[in-house]
Amino acid sequence: MLFAVTFSQTADETVAPLAEPSSELEEIFQSFHGKVFAAAYRVTGSAQDAEDVLQTVFLRLLKRQDTLDLAPNPGAYLHRAAVNASLDLIRSKARSSSLPLDDLSAQPAEAESRSPERSQHDRELRRSLRLAITGLTAKSAEIFVLRFFEGQANKEIADQLGMTQAAVGVALHRARNQVKEEIRSFVGEN
Repeated sequence: MLFAVTFSQTADETVAPLAEPSSELEEIFQSFHGKVFAAAYRVTGSAQDAEDVLQTVFLRLLKRQDTLDLAPNPGAYLHRAAVNASLDLIRSKARSSSLPLDDLSAQPAEAESRSPERSQHDRELRRSLRLAITGLTAKSAEIFVLRFFEGQANKEIADQLGMTQAAVGVALHRARNQVKEEIRSFVGEN
């Protein structure tokens, strides 16, 4: 069994087992864990943080499995949960000032050919971008991530989120402008 028995602390400090996860939840995990991880990785830029987000999303599902209905579109729900949990993680790290500056390049060979100054600049720019995204509302951040990190078209985003294309376009325009303003200070524009 994937989740086995999970334990939680009660008020009197005894350890009590939580309910066994349903086979449906296990099937959902098997079907969507890769997509949740990928969405979290695109937002956080860190495999370790993406794993933490993956665990958080499915632990929350485990705790709420009796009250949550994923039937309409589990993929969309889990994607939104991954983006929101990722943004929460980045925000909490920003508050504690411990956001690591890791190399997020997609191609290790590219990273080796760059100068150390360029690599550092790229890492700082990515960090700045992630922090700027956390300043967006949850819906705007999700739309921004779907469009610019995952490359989805406005129509796909609208269908996935149950919005009109016009609403997605307006949200993207506003989000892009807000992110640009945040990033301008990094690149030295005023």
